[in-house]
Amino acid sequence: MHMSDHFAELTEIDRRHWLHPVAPLRQHEKRGATIWQAADRIHLIDATGHRVQDAFSGLWCVNVGYGHESIVQAAAEQMRRLPYATGYFHFANEQAIRLAGRLTALAPAGLTHVLFGQGGSDAIDTAIRAVRYYFNATGRPNKKHFIGLERGFHGSSAVGSGLTALPLFHRFFDVPAPQQHHIPSPYPYRHADGPDPAAVLASTVRALRDKVAALGADNVAAFVCEPIQGSGGVIIPPPGFLAAMRKACDELGILLIVDEVITGFGRTGPMFACASEGVTPDVLTLAKGLTAGYAPMSATLISQELYQGIADGGSDGTAFGHGQTYAGHPVSAAVANAVLDLYTDGGLLENGQRVGQYFEAKLKDLESLPCVGEVRVRGLLGAVERRWCMDTAQAFC
Repeated sequence: MHMSDHFAELTEIDRRHWLHPVAPLRQHEKRGATIWQAADRIHLIDATGHRVQDAFSGLWCVNVGYGHESIVQAAAEQMRRLPYATGYFHFANEQAIRLAGRLTALAPAGLTHVLFGQGGSDAIDTAIRAVRYYFNATGRPNKKHFIGLERGFHGSSAVGSGLTALPLFHRFFDVPAPQQHHIPSPYPYRHADGPDPAAVLASTVRALRDKVAALGADNVAAFVCEPIQGSGGVIIPPPGFLAAMRKACDELGILLIVDEVITGFGRTGPMFACASEGVTPDVLTLAKGLTAGYAPMSATLISQELYQGIADGGSDGTAFGHGQTYAGHPVSAAVANAVLDLYTDGGLLENGQRVGQYFEAKLKDLESLPCVGEVRVRGLLGAVERRWCMDTAQAFC
C-alpha cells in the first residue's frame, strides 16, 4: 500500500470510529485528523513528514521533552520484570512504594500519604471522595459543599467537571451539581476590582468568606483552586493568593485542595507552585509532569490529619472502598521515578528555571504591540492576551 493510501485509510478509520475529546465532532468529520507519527525532543512530526515545535508540551505534560532513553529503558525493564501488579488489598510493588516515598519527601511538608490514579481528572475525583469520606468518618456528615474558582479547570469527569468552571465542560452534562459552587477568578486584567493586585486579592478572600457564610461553614467541605489557572487562560493570581486562601480556609474551618496537575514538577519554576508561598494544602493533586506524559498516572497527596481520620474510619476492619485497577501501576511508577531522576539529579528543574527567565523576557517584548493587552508568565507557563476594553467588554483586535 502506498504511504498516502495508508494515511488516507487511517484518516477514514479515525473519522468513523474515534470520538475525539474536546473537538467539534461534525467539523472533525469534515476536517479529518492530524496524525502524529513521531517525536524528537521538542518537535512533533506528522504523517506528511511536517515537523512542528510542540510549544504546548503535549497538554502541558511532556515536561522533559520527547525521546529520553532513560525513561524508555525504565519502562521496558519494568515491563519485562513485572508488567502489572494490583495495589488493592495488601499488595504492592517496589516502584510504586519508592515513588510514594519520593513524592511525600518532595511535596510541601505535612502531606504524608499518596493515593495513585491514572490522570488529573481521576486525581480530583479521588480528592473529593477522600474528603467526603474523611468528614463522614469524623462525624461531620453535613460538610458536603465544594467551592472553586470561575475559569478553573479540574478535569472532565462526572464529578470534577462540576468544579471545572468552563462552559464547554458543563453544556449538556448536567453540572455543576447543587453542592458545587464558584467564586470570581482572581484575574487582575479583567477583574471588576482590577488591575490592582491587592484589591483583587482582597475581593477573592471576601468572596470565599461570603460564599461560606451563605452556605454555612458546617456545610462546606473544601475550597479547590489551581495556583495558576491553566486552561482558563493562564490566569496568574496576585502575589500572596495561596497564602491568603490557606489562612481563610483555616479560619473558616474548611479544607484547602490545591490542583497542581498543570503547575507541578517545575512548570512554574519550583517543583511545586505551592512552594513559592510556603503553603501546604490539605490535599494536593498531581499528574501530567509526574510521568512527563510517557505513561498515564496521577497522585493525590493528603495530610496526616486526613489520613488518620480515613484510617480510623475503618477501625472495625472495613476496607477503604476506593481504588482503580491501574492505581500504582508498576510501569507507570517506573516511568515516574525515571522522570523524577531527570528533575532532580538530571538538573532539569534548574534548567527550566534558567530558560523560564529567558522565556519571560522575550515574551514580554510582545506587550509593545498595540493589540496585546497583557503578557503573563510564571516559569515556563505563559499567555499572551489581546487588549481588552473594560468599558465595552470587547477585545480591540
